[in-house]
Order: sequence, then C-alpha cells, then structure tokens
Amino acid sequence: MPPIQNSPREPAGLPRYAGLGTFARLPRLDEVSQTDVAILGVPFDSGVSYRPGARFGPNHIRESSRLLRPYNPELAVAPFQRLQVADAGDVAVGPYDLPAALAAVERQARDLLDGGARLLTIGGDHTISLPLLRAVVAVHGPVAVAHFDAHLDTWEGSYGTAFNHATPFRRAVEEGLIDMEASIHVGVRGPLPADTDLEDDRRLGFTVITATDIEMEGVRTAGERLRARIGDRPVYVSVDIDVLDPAFAPGTGTPEAGGLTSRELLVLLREFRSMNVVSGDIVEVAPAYDHAQITGIAAAHTGYEILSTMAVSPHGAERLPRAAVPVPAPVATPWASARPAIG
Repeated sequence: MPPIQNSPREPAGLPRYAGLGTFARLPRLDEVSQTDVAILGVPFDSGVSYRPGARFGPNHIRESSRLLRPYNPELAVAPFQRLQVADAGDVAVGPYDLPAALAAVERQARDLLDGGARLLTIGGDHTISLPLLRAVVAVHGPVAVAHFDAHLDTWEGSYGTAFNHATPFRRAVEEGLIDMEASIHVGVRGPLPADTDLEDDRRLGFTVITATDIEMEGVRTAGERLRARIGDRPVYVSVDIDVLDPAFAPGTGTPEAGGLTSRELLVLLREFRSMNVVSGDIVEVAPAYDHAQITGIAAAHTGYEILSTMAVSPHGAERLPRAAVPVPAPVATPWASARPAIG
C-alpha cells in the first residue's frame, strides 16, 4: 500500500476548535493522491416525513468530530495510520428535484468507489441510502445490510411517492441490491402503522433485533446474532441516529422513546471488526434540535468506530479491488420507471 500521506491535523499551534471543519480534522480529498476511505457529505432532507433539518447534518457532524483522536483503545488500532482517510466534501445536491438528487448522489459515490475507495457517507436523511447502495453494488455486487434504526424503512411508500426516508431498503430489495439471506435491522422499536409490517419486512429478507431484545438479552447476545447473520459477506452498515434514545440523540427528525444508549451502539459497531465492511452511512442528524452537540458527537463517534473496524478487520488493511460484478436486473415494480438515468 502507498504510505499514508496525511493524518489528522495535530492541535499543536492550532486549537481543535480552529481551522477548517473536516471530519476528525482529516485532510481534504484534494490534499492526498489516493484514498482508502472517503468521507462524503450529502446535505439533503427532501425525503423526510416529519421534522426537517437533516440537510444541515454533514457539517454538524464534522464540527462535532473535532475532538476525535488518532488511537482507538477499544479496538487497539490507529485507523488513520492504517488507512488513508480523506474528507471528500459534499455532493452538489438540490432540494427540489428528488430523483435528480438521488442520481447526483449515486454518480458522485460511483466516482469515489471506482477509484478504489470505501465510503463513509454523512447525511442527510435516510433516502440517500438507496443511491449509495446502487453505487456500492455496481462495484461489489449485492451486499448484506446492517441497518441500525428505530424504524424498518421498508415501507411501500406514502403520499403517492416511491422514494423517501421510509422506503430505501424496500426499493433496494426490489432492485436486487441486497443479500436477502444476511441482512438485519437493529434497534427497531415503537408503534407501527399495521400489525403486518414485521411480516412484510421478513418477506423482504430482513431479520430484526429490537431495542427490547437488546435490553432483555444484552449487547453481547445481539453482537453474536449480528455476526451469525452476516458472516463474511460484504456488508453495508447504515446508521440512522434515531436508533439511539432521544436522551442520547435529540437532534433527529423522527425520535422514538426506548432506544439504545450511545455506549450500546458503539459496542455493537465494534462487532464489525472481523467483517468485510465495504461502505456505510450515518443519517438523520438534524442539528436544529440538538442541544450542546449531543447528537452530533454521538454521530461523530459512530463514524469513528466504523472507520476503526474497517482498519482493524482482515479486509481493511488493503484497498478493496474493483470487482467486475454485474448489477442484477431491477425487479419489476410500479416504481421502476421512476428511477432516473445517471449517465
């Protein structure tokens, strides 16, 4: 591997609260010649159903990440010494044309993935997981999805629309993007629209570890279930910050009581240390509702743990090859014609 060109800027001479706000004070993408992991912001929240504001999430997470330090004692790894990580800035995405926005996300994600990088995307609402999965699957083939969220996000649609933050994983299953034998939701809780929602979700290929399961059985058992479900398959990790209880993440659009603690989430994310994490995202941070960066700090540490697992895992020390894997043909659905071309 090429040597690491740039690590996080050291605070000597420049306090951590000063200077440009890249994620974890990492170099910008234009400051390095190659990138193992690119941090990509998507300032987009036109798919939300309740509180808006996640379009301001990427820079809030960056600002909240200034205190992240180079060495992770829990995983015994200095991730920024093992991997070249750089902040790729934000996707140029507008708020009015949702299909065009999703195409822009997919296009820029593909540009970075085709260069050999993994992605850690900071959003933005959960709608963006669909174009990100399209980009990842075009490079790596279908992936397992480890989805941390209070909600299933496999609903059919609402208000006559196919694409919003409650539908990304249903659309992804319909398009053949997801390994239906290895995908899982973690932290689901709260009231549902109907008693058939969980059965419908199982039909789409997901299994569920609820927040109550974690409370009753413990984090260790939940981690064992995660590892057993995913195995060594390529996995995409998607974290909706509302998987945390509002006490730990008030700054989000659809909060639900009874969620995970920050500590429980970080411990569960460390279970990916032996897995093949090909990319991931952190979404639904809405800073307008976030007092004292509580939510932003939780999101920043979430990203740090995902990066650390990429660095310490057997799959993380080498740059991922660009696999010539054909993307499966989309499943015929009423929404198939709504997907825009990205060429």
